[in-house]
Amino acid sequence: MTPKERAQKSAAAMWADDRASAWLGMSIDEVDEGTAILSLTVQDHHCNGLGICHGGITFALADSAFAFACNSRNQSTVAQHNSITYIAPAQQGDVLTATAKEVSLTGRSGVYDVTVTTQTSTVVAEFRGGSRSIRGMLFEE
Repeated sequence: MTPKERAQKSAAAMWADDRASAWLGMSIDEVDEGTAILSLTVQDHHCNGLGICHGGITFALADSAFAFACNSRNQSTVAQHNSITYIAPAQQGDVLTATAKEVSLTGRSGVYDVTVTTQTSTVVAEFRGGSRSIRGMLFEE
Protein backbone atom coordinates (compact mmCIF):
# COMPACT_ATOMS: atom_id res chain seq x y z
CA MET A 1 0.00 0.00 0.00
CA THR A 2 1.40 3.42 -0.92
CA PRO A 3 1.49 6.23 1.66
CA LYS A 4 -1.28 8.04 -0.24
CA GLU A 5 -3.47 4.92 -0.33
CA ARG A 6 -2.90 4.45 3.42
CA ALA A 7 -3.85 8.10 4.03
CA GLN A 8 -7.01 7.74 1.94
CA LYS A 9 -8.04 4.54 3.70
CA SER A 10 -7.33 6.13 7.10
CA ALA A 11 -9.45 9.15 6.16
CA ALA A 12 -12.33 6.93 5.00
CA ALA A 13 -12.23 5.00 8.28
CA MET A 14 -12.23 8.21 10.33
CA TRP A 15 -14.92 9.89 8.21
CA ALA A 16 -17.26 6.93 8.69
CA ASP A 17 -17.54 7.80 12.39
CA ASP A 18 -16.94 11.58 12.27
CA ARG A 19 -20.46 12.86 12.69
CA ALA A 20 -19.33 16.31 13.89
CA SER A 21 -17.40 17.27 10.74
CA ALA A 22 -20.16 15.99 8.48
CA TRP A 23 -22.87 17.71 10.55
CA LEU A 24 -21.02 21.01 10.28
CA GLY A 25 -20.97 20.63 6.48
CA MET A 26 -17.30 19.81 5.89
CA SER A 27 -15.94 17.73 3.05
CA ILE A 28 -12.58 16.06 2.56
CA ASP A 29 -10.98 17.34 -0.63
CA GLU A 30 -7.61 15.62 -0.46
CA VAL A 31 -5.43 13.57 1.88
CA ASP A 32 -1.91 12.24 1.68
CA GLU A 33 0.72 11.26 4.21
CA GLY A 34 0.97 14.14 6.68
CA THR A 35 -1.42 16.40 4.77
CA ALA A 36 -5.14 17.00 4.40
CA ILE A 37 -7.39 19.55 2.73
CA LEU A 38 -10.96 20.02 3.97
CA SER A 39 -13.54 22.60 2.95
CA LEU A 40 -16.82 24.07 4.13
CA THR A 41 -19.26 26.58 2.66
CA VAL A 42 -20.25 29.17 5.29
CA GLN A 43 -24.00 28.90 5.80
CA ASP A 44 -26.38 31.18 7.71
CA HIS A 45 -26.23 28.89 10.77
CA HIS A 46 -22.40 29.21 10.84
CA CYS A 47 -22.60 32.99 11.38
CA ASN A 48 -22.39 34.83 14.71
CA GLY A 49 -24.22 37.92 15.97
CA LEU A 50 -21.95 40.17 13.90
CA GLY A 51 -23.01 38.41 10.70
CA ILE A 52 -19.61 36.80 10.09
CA CYS A 53 -18.49 33.19 10.34
CA HIS A 54 -18.22 32.17 13.99
CA GLY A 55 -14.62 31.60 15.05
CA GLY A 56 -15.56 28.20 16.43
CA ILE A 57 -16.57 27.06 12.94
CA THR A 58 -13.24 28.21 11.49
CA PHE A 59 -11.44 26.48 14.37
CA ALA A 60 -13.45 23.28 13.88
CA LEU A 61 -12.57 23.18 10.16
CA ALA A 62 -8.87 23.69 10.91
CA ASP A 63 -8.98 21.12 13.70
CA SER A 64 -10.59 18.52 11.45
CA ALA A 65 -7.98 19.08 8.71
CA PHE A 66 -5.30 18.70 11.40
CA ALA A 67 -6.91 15.45 12.58
CA PHE A 68 -7.00 13.91 9.11
CA ALA A 69 -3.38 14.93 8.46
CA CYS A 70 -2.00 13.52 11.71
CA ASN A 71 -3.97 10.26 11.40
CA SER A 72 -2.86 9.69 7.79
CA ARG A 73 -0.41 6.91 8.69
CA ASN A 74 -3.12 4.66 10.23
CA GLN A 75 -1.82 5.33 13.73
CA SER A 76 -4.50 6.60 16.11
CA THR A 77 -3.49 10.16 16.97
CA VAL A 78 -5.12 12.87 19.07
CA ALA A 79 -4.56 16.58 19.65
CA GLN A 80 -2.18 17.43 22.46
CA HIS A 81 -2.56 21.20 22.11
CA ASN A 82 -3.45 23.75 19.45
CA SER A 83 -3.85 27.45 18.85
CA ILE A 84 -5.37 29.67 16.21
CA THR A 85 -4.85 33.22 15.02
CA TYR A 86 -7.76 34.83 13.18
CA ILE A 87 -6.58 37.04 10.32
CA ALA A 88 -9.73 38.09 8.44
CA PRO A 89 -13.46 37.42 8.76
CA ALA A 90 -15.29 34.97 6.55
CA GLN A 91 -18.74 35.81 5.24
CA GLN A 92 -21.84 33.74 4.56
CA GLY A 93 -21.37 32.08 1.17
CA ASP A 94 -17.58 31.94 1.43
CA VAL A 95 -16.01 28.57 0.74
CA LEU A 96 -13.39 27.97 3.41
CA THR A 97 -10.51 25.62 2.70
CA ALA A 98 -8.26 24.30 5.47
CA THR A 99 -4.89 23.01 4.29
CA ALA A 100 -3.00 21.01 6.92
CA LYS A 101 0.68 20.18 6.56
CA GLU A 102 2.98 18.22 8.81
CA VAL A 103 5.87 20.34 10.08
CA SER A 104 7.53 17.76 12.33
CA LEU A 105 7.00 14.18 13.45
CA THR A 106 9.33 12.74 16.08
CA GLY A 107 8.41 9.60 17.95
CA ARG A 108 4.82 9.94 19.16
CA SER A 109 4.64 13.75 18.81
CA GLY A 110 3.88 15.83 15.74
CA VAL A 111 3.45 19.47 14.81
CA TYR A 112 1.04 20.56 12.06
CA ASP A 113 0.24 23.92 10.52
CA VAL A 114 -3.17 24.61 9.01
CA THR A 115 -4.02 27.63 6.87
CA VAL A 116 -7.69 28.48 6.34
CA THR A 117 -8.46 30.50 3.20
CA THR A 118 -11.51 31.68 1.25
CA GLN A 119 -12.27 30.95 -2.39
CA THR A 120 -10.39 34.18 -3.26
CA SER A 121 -7.27 32.99 -1.37
CA THR A 122 -7.83 35.43 1.50
CA VAL A 123 -6.20 33.98 4.60
CA VAL A 124 -8.84 33.72 7.33
CA ALA A 125 -6.81 31.95 10.02
CA GLU A 126 -3.54 30.23 10.89
CA PHE A 127 -3.72 27.21 13.19
CA ARG A 128 -0.92 25.19 14.77
CA GLY A 129 -1.60 21.82 16.34
CA GLY A 130 0.48 19.42 18.35
CA SER A 131 -0.41 15.74 18.08
CA ARG A 132 0.28 12.66 20.18
CA SER A 133 -0.11 9.11 18.88
CA ILE A 134 -1.96 6.62 21.06
CA ARG A 135 -2.61 2.89 20.90
CA GLY A 136 -4.58 1.54 18.00
CA MET A 137 -5.06 1.85 14.28
CA LEU A 138 -7.94 3.13 12.19
CA PHE A 139 -8.12 -0.06 10.11
CA GLU A 140 -6.43 -3.46 10.10
CA GLU A 141 -3.49 -3.77 7.74
